[in-house]
Amino acid sequence: MNDPESDGRMTPRELRADVPALHEAAYFNFGAHGPSPEYVVEAASDFIADHEFGSGTTDPYERAFETYEIVRERVADFVGAEPDEIALTESTTDGITRIAGAIDWEPGDVVVRTDLEHPAGVLPWKRLEREGVEVRVVETEDGRIDREAYAEAVADARLVCFSAITWTHGTRLPVADLVEIADEAGAFTLVDAVQSPGQVAMDVSAWGADAVAAAGHKWLLGPWGSGFLYVDREAAAELAPRAVGYRSVEDSGADTITFKPGARRFEIGTTTPAAHVGLVEALDAVDAVGLPAIRDRIASLTDRFKDGVPDDRLLSPREYETGLVTVDVDDPEATVDRLADEGIVVRSLPHPDGVRVSIHAVSAEAEIDRLTDALAAEW
Repeated sequence: MNDPESDGRMTPRELRADVPALHEAAYFNFGAHGPSPEYVVEAASDFIADHEFGSGTTDPYERAFETYEIVRERVADFVGAEPDEIALTESTTDGITRIAGAIDWEPGDVVVRTDLEHPAGVLPWKRLEREGVEVRVVETEDGRIDREAYAEAVADARLVCFSAITWTHGTRLPVADLVEIADEAGAFTLVDAVQSPGQVAMDVSAWGADAVAAAGHKWLLGPWGSGFLYVDREAAAELAPRAVGYRSVEDSGADTITFKPGARRFEIGTTTPAAHVGLVEALDAVDAVGLPAIRDRIASLTDRFKDGVPDDRLLSPREYETGLVTVDVDDPEATVDRLADEGIVVRSLPHPDGVRVSIHAVSAEAEIDRLTDALAAEW
């Protein structure tokens, strides 16, 4: 039953109660994987059962395509887009790779990224170096980007890729401002937003980027495989994906390829909608709690945790920005293993050399205190 003071909304505690994995450990790795509530998994598994067991009497393709449409509409509403601007993917990496493969690259083209990118925003561009594309890396400091250095780097760029929230420091980059600078230079803008949905509000229309890649298996607590890609309508019209299938085109039997309008040209072939059906349930749960309540709860819990971290050990901002908090320890891998033995789940990072704690609204004060006490030996 909902708290009578919550105006009928679900509380973070109620959301937590439906996540079995959170009953097993003090879990602080939502930036990598957000364990799903039971009803999210049930929605995905029920879809598979109905889709397969009912295929003798119901057209499975018709059922799948109807479901794709429902999911696109739900995701579009959540991120501030239109349904035809949403493609369903497996992951953020999948979405970024699809954009990378849809541009007609030429030797000498320039891609700009920051030194804070996840491998999802590094490897596709590294692959393009084999085709003569120059990859230019903007160096940052403490999770912040120098706008003058960035503007200089993108001045002649074909594409710019950066994260809305850095996975290394939990800092929030000024997305709209960085997009505007790149737009003035004539560069295609691609945002890795995987750390955003589920912990902060996101409005892709306000950001103004040409494309935004994200997924539901982190802060949204959705299943693996529930990725999504936003592509601006006008930007999509100029893109010709190399990966193409019957879902990408208007007529798969035509002599020439005519891509579907908008983002749907990035969907390829037969895939189960099951993970995305689970994603819809997860989106409904997040909306039932409300992003303002989630943000306020995360801010309160991260403040509580940071109060126990010495200034010289805190690698993330002291003031709240997101639920991702990175701390300096002498041996990150050993610390992760030691905490795991104590029933506390965190992760190490390759850069900066530290341990990252991901705190969600479903985390508990008692768990924060356990973590702080367990880390005290490091200070």
